[in-house]
Amino acid sequence: MQTEYLDEALRDFSGYLAVDEVYDGPFGILSAVDNRRYNRLAFRVLDRAPTHDHIRSFLGDLKAELDKRRLAVQGITTDGSNLYPTPLRELWPGVPHQVCRFHVLRDIIKAVLHALAKVRKELTAQIPKGKRGRPSKQDRAKARRIARQKKRVADLFEHRHLFVRRRLTPGQKKELQRLTRGLPQVRSLREIMDEVYRLFDRRCKSATALKRLAKLRSRVKRFKRLGKALEPLKSPNLEKALVYLDDRLLGSTSNAVERANRRFRKAQKSIYSVRTKRHLEQRIALDMFRELWASRRVGTLKVLHLARSDSS
Repeated sequence: MQTEYLDEALRDFSGYLAVDEVYDGPFGILSAVDNRRYNRLAFRVLDRAPTHDHIRSFLGDLKAELDKRRLAVQGITTDGSNLYPTPLRELWPGVPHQVCRFHVLRDIIKAVLHALAKVRKELTAQIPKGKRGRPSKQDRAKARRIARQKKRVADLFEHRHLFVRRRLTPGQKKELQRLTRGLPQVRSLREIMDEVYRLFDRRCKSATALKRLAKLRSRVKRFKRLGKALEPLKSPNLEKALVYLDDRLLGSTSNAVERANRRFRKAQKSIYSVRTKRHLEQRIALDMFRELWASRRVGTLKVLHLARSDSS
């Protein structure tokens, strides 16, 4: 793995890494992938959850192999775990560390939906309880008003995705305007999401995005009722998720390594015998070799098909 495989995998190394961990029962699996070539460069299977020392040892061995081949790292992408910042600063001081923007956006979307659920709960509590059975003539107006209020709460739940979608069609914008009529705090949730998505606009630099973030945070402070629900907007990972704006080649997400983890998860669903440390290492090594030669295998198949078509 450290000679033939790495020589081939690092033959066109991009300089950008994606690092992540995945868990399988008591085991923790560390992986490092070329974030632009999608080649898995190294892995390590642990018999426990990883710590800073494990990350430092794993990445230190990878750094030694890169230094041996005189290859430099230009940027590193991870998720928002606190396992990585300290070892990365020690091993590659000054190298940009990007936090996966999908993970950051996922946390913010969950927070906005949680804040919307809190508003729905408050609206439900304001609905007066009507009498059981068919309403009398005197209570029909009140019953219709209660039905409208319940319908509004139900619509806010059914169309909650409109508050977190990145782009809305004209029809969806019209529907959102109807849902938020008379509810300025709910309309503000959508405006906050629009501002969050603007932070990740590739057309601006990170300094501009950080200024927008400071304005957004000061605006969120004014929402006393929803402030606690929007705590992820204060996370330092949000600043780290904007590092890629200054480097066109730095991957904004850790999808390269997540892709390998998803393939491992899929294999685990069908291969029940791979449940020991030794078997996990063998399975991942086999997957790495198959992935490394995939492009050449496709080229060989094309040549064979062309040769068969010419002979016929």
